[in-house]
Amino acid sequence: MNLKQLSELLGLSQTTVSRALNGYPEVNEATRERVLQAVKETGYRPNKAAQRLATGKAGSIGLVMPTAPGHQSDVHFGEFLAGLGEEAVRHDFHFVIMPADPDDEVAALRRLAVSGNVDALFVAYMRGHDPRLAMLKSLSMPYVVHGRSFGSEPDYPFLDIDNEGAFYDATRLLLQLGHKRFALMNGPMHLDFAIRRRNGVMSALAERGLALDEDCASHALMTDEQGLLAMERFLQLPDRPTAILCSSTVLALGAIRAVNQAGLRLGEDISLIAHDDVLPLLKPENFSVPLTTTRSSLRAAGVRIAQRLIGTVKQAGPFPDQELWKTELIVRASTGPAPQQR
Repeated sequence: MNLKQLSELLGLSQTTVSRALNGYPEVNEATRERVLQAVKETGYRPNKAAQRLATGKAGSIGLVMPTAPGHQSDVHFGEFLAGLGEEAVRHDFHFVIMPADPDDEVAALRRLAVSGNVDALFVAYMRGHDPRLAMLKSLSMPYVVHGRSFGSEPDYPFLDIDNEGAFYDATRLLLQLGHKRFALMNGPMHLDFAIRRRNGVMSALAERGLALDEDCASHALMTDEQGLLAMERFLQLPDRPTAILCSSTVLALGAIRAVNQAGLRLGEDISLIAHDDVLPLLKPENFSVPLTTTRSSLRAAGVRIAQRLIGTVKQAGPFPDQELWKTELIVRASTGPAPQQR
């Protein structure tokens, strides 16, 4: 079925049907609902090329995906994209993904923006003093940043979680349990979330006159292998830590394997708190010892960013320019009182 046939079926002009499908505010709600119901019943799909000519909109969200030999993919980003896609499908929006060398992201974003193939952009994996921000601000195109850029003026649209507050609260819980020797398994140090999580840990420790030793901090890709290697190194220290903070349940998976291999008991000899991005295949309550976590859904963040971008393109706002989500601290069996001094 094409637009002309759908219009004849409804007894409406093609212009009215097109405007109803594209969210124009001058179409009343009853007509819009009638058009949408007919679309559902007939299986009509708009011709994207014709729609673009009529509206000047591509119906697409753009992102640059850094990739190069040896550049590893990330399960966390996949979950975020699933949320973004979930919302895009509801509005018949597409993704335009431009692969680029990690050192060419700024130029790649500009090429994508001027290509005419996208209506809006989003960027992720934010860094301290991120060079992409100046370029994004220079564009006359909607964009949303997932995360923030530590050290940069916060004058850009973003959605982030309170990473510093999350790891401050997690550290406070472990301090209240009597722990004094801490270790942090974090993401790569140049990434904003890792900077803020480290700051949260250090701030809570400083209130008790404690510090995070350099040899008790790991900054690496958030994989189970890196969690295993970091925990093995921590356990070999002369005065090993009794409290571990992990930036991901994926890191925690490897860390717990090292704890078990060392014959130690999680929640007794070692306490551990991980950040839970609500990855569907790695639920903290299903670990052999259920994990205490700070919790915030990456998929929900993807959904929300898509709502804001698509809503802005369709002029369906207003939307908040900046959102900072609080995390939820969920206490389970992986945390317990500090063991007696050896």
